[in-house]
Amino acid sequence: MCFDIGVVVCGPNEALVISGMFQGGSPSYITGGRAIVCPCIQTVQRIPLNTMTLSILTERVYTSQGVPISVIGTAQVKINGSSKEMLESAAEQFGGKDENEIKEICLATLEGHQRAIMGNMTVEEIYRDRKTFSDKVFEVASQDLYTMGIMVISYTLKDIKDDVGYLASLGQARTAQVKRDALIGEAEAKKDSTIAEAHAEEQRMQAKLINDTEIARSKRDFELNKAVYDTEVNTAKAEAEMAYSLQAAKVQARIKEEEMQVKVVERIQNISIQEQEILRKEKELDSKIRKPAEAEKYKLEKLAEAEKQKIVLQAEAEAEAKALKGEAEAYAIEVKAKAEAEQMAKKADAWKEYKEAALVDMMLQVLPKVAAEVSAPISQTNKITMVASGDGPVGASKMTSEVLEIMGSLPDTVEKMTGVNIKEKLAQSG
Repeated sequence: MCFDIGVVVCGPNEALVISGMFQGGSPSYITGGRAIVCPCIQTVQRIPLNTMTLSILTERVYTSQGVPISVIGTAQVKINGSSKEMLESAAEQFGGKDENEIKEICLATLEGHQRAIMGNMTVEEIYRDRKTFSDKVFEVASQDLYTMGIMVISYTLKDIKDDVGYLASLGQARTAQVKRDALIGEAEAKKDSTIAEAHAEEQRMQAKLINDTEIARSKRDFELNKAVYDTEVNTAKAEAEMAYSLQAAKVQARIKEEEMQVKVVERIQNISIQEQEILRKEKELDSKIRKPAEAEKYKLEKLAEAEKQKIVLQAEAEAEAKALKGEAEAYAIEVKAKAEAEQMAKKADAWKEYKEAALVDMMLQVLPKVAAEVSAPISQTNKITMVASGDGPVGASKMTSEVLEIMGSLPDTVEKMTGVNIKEKLAQSG
């Protein structure tokens, strides 16, 4: 075995125990893996981790009442590879042993504990309370096997036998008791049956009478209820027919409403189309007429503004020219007025010297001019229509006389203005 070395591999259902040099004084444990083992200086042992099923037969064990019985139990055990402590214990206890040897050790341990528990219990306890028996065996065996690195997965009591017929006697006694109870029960049942039969017959007759009465009453109620139900059915049928007619009318009204809704939608769509057409025509009008009109308007406004500006400038120029002309005329008038004022002043000085004679002379010079001014409009008239009242002259003599009257009123006017009586002065000078 020393030369079975190299790379050693184990599956998940077994463990490797490597001992020897390079292990730090204690073996190495590998579960479901591999390891390199040096020849001659290291040792490799395999420990199975499979679950082992044990059938534990314990024959003719005397119970606490001295009755010999045989028991068959079934247990599931395995070496716990997930616990290092239990794996170390298993390596110490079962190193170099195969699975059958381990089974024998576990079977012997469990059989001993099963025998001990059987000796402390009665047949009735084992037979009637198998779970308690199984729990005790499981608990005691688990403690011992734990120190070996083995865990008890489960234990069940499979069967109980005896060679002296104790279990059969228990069954016979129970059977006899059951038979006795059955006979007593049968007699009591017959008695009770006879009494019950008579009572039942009485109750039957009474029930028959009551039943007949109830049948008659039920028939009456049935006929009454049938009449009521028929009325209700006919009423419901009439209501259903009316409801059908009403529902049909509602459906027709809904159909009409839907048709109206469709027409409304069509009208709305037509209105929308017409509105879009109006918008299109408005845009077309805007592009073909309004925009050119606005452009023409803008052109005319600008031309009008230019014309206005031209007129304003011309008016300003004319006003400025008129202002200059007015200033020149005013200056001329001022100069002429000054000359006339000097002339009038000289005339006034002369008038002071001549006084009334001068005034008369001046009036004589002015009268012809006045007469000319009075007759000037008449001389420019193309046609004159004379209307006479019938008194005095008519025609040209009438017009001449009116002119002479105007001239004759001048001396009076001068007298009122100057206080000089021209007529008197002319008479004095003549």
